[in-house]
Amino acid sequence: MKNQTALIHDARHAPQYIDSLQPPVYRASTIVFKGTAQLFNRHWTDRYDYSYGTHGTPTTYTLADQIARLDGGDYCLLAPSGLSAINLVNSTFLKSGDEVWLPDNAYGPNAEHLEFLQNHYGIIPKVYDPLDVSSFAPSDRCRLIWLEAAGSVTLEFPDLQGLIKKAQAHGILTAIDHTWGASLAFSPFAIGDEALAVDIAVHALTKYPSGGGDVLMGSVVTKDKALHTKLLLTHARQGISISGDDCATVYRSLPSMSMRYDKQSATCLELLEFLKNKPQFSQVLHPAMTDNASYQFWQQNCPTAKSAGLVSVILDKHYSWADVCRFVDALQLFKIGFSWGGATSLVMLYDIKKMRKLANNHLADGYLVRFCIGLEDACDLMADIEQALKVLKLDEKTD
Repeated sequence: MKNQTALIHDARHAPQYIDSLQPPVYRASTIVFKGTAQLFNRHWTDRYDYSYGTHGTPTTYTLADQIARLDGGDYCLLAPSGLSAINLVNSTFLKSGDEVWLPDNAYGPNAEHLEFLQNHYGIIPKVYDPLDVSSFAPSDRCRLIWLEAAGSVTLEFPDLQGLIKKAQAHGILTAIDHTWGASLAFSPFAIGDEALAVDIAVHALTKYPSGGGDVLMGSVVTKDKALHTKLLLTHARQGISISGDDCATVYRSLPSMSMRYDKQSATCLELLEFLKNKPQFSQVLHPAMTDNASYQFWQQNCPTAKSAGLVSVILDKHYSWADVCRFVDALQLFKIGFSWGGATSLVMLYDIKKMRKLANNHLADGYLVRFCIGLEDACDLMADIEQALKVLKLDEKTD
């Protein structure tokens, strides 16, 4: 055998399996079959369908099994991002003329995707108040309701039990984006004392499971095999696939996720009183605050009393957008950027009035700043906010 051929078909192979702390990483597009029997005696619905890289490898299936276990489900599909996972659900279960409901505080890109589906395919999106079950008024066209706990940016914790019960009474699929809770604050398949369960749980693994701010990934978990099979078919038809290296990175981070979550949550709680006492802020938004409009729902549905490391503040209404930008630019430890769950604290600013469709009477007027707490010391983060607030002089508010 010539060297060129031997480099491709070398007969010598090192043993394929050893015991190591981390499982091996499989990088595969083509998967080689041992014979025609193996090629034809398989089906795309097999739990482990080793036929092509987009279907999965031991690396991707190992992570998917771990995420299903974490969430309390039985089946998991991985997607290249949290948004991709959301879109997989929408694409699978919605068709022209179908109605879908989402909370007014939903993750913005999900709302934008549903608007795209409305304009191009005749999907009918509706918006409800996550704190008011009566605002969810489905018609007989309704096929899906999105839940988000806690809600994006303003962090309201919804009336999960009331919304799920109403959806079930109307035979409507329930899908939850539970990235905030990460299956640590609550389980999407065992909600509250009555052990209610959603049909579909979406998790942005980019956040707490990854923890490094360097991997994009999402998951869709179910307990119902029929739902999983429908999702799996869309997953295959859209060619959704995940890098084995990215899966290995997330898998390696999972054992430390609970400790990181608890640390960031504890630091966030330390910041609450500090933020409440700053006159530049008219309102502090966090589900675990007793004066929060959704405190009762957080307490009811999070038996562990855990909450993620996110807190938002609304600045006094007299501060202009330029003032808020100066404050954010003055922060040093808080880096300006989207996402959260990593070691570095982040900050982002929003004009809520441009993002919402319903009246939000529980929110103060003014621009919003969201702090995403990392793993820094709480005292250092408070000192950073303190020094940045110096650009917002109380006697120079913009009228």
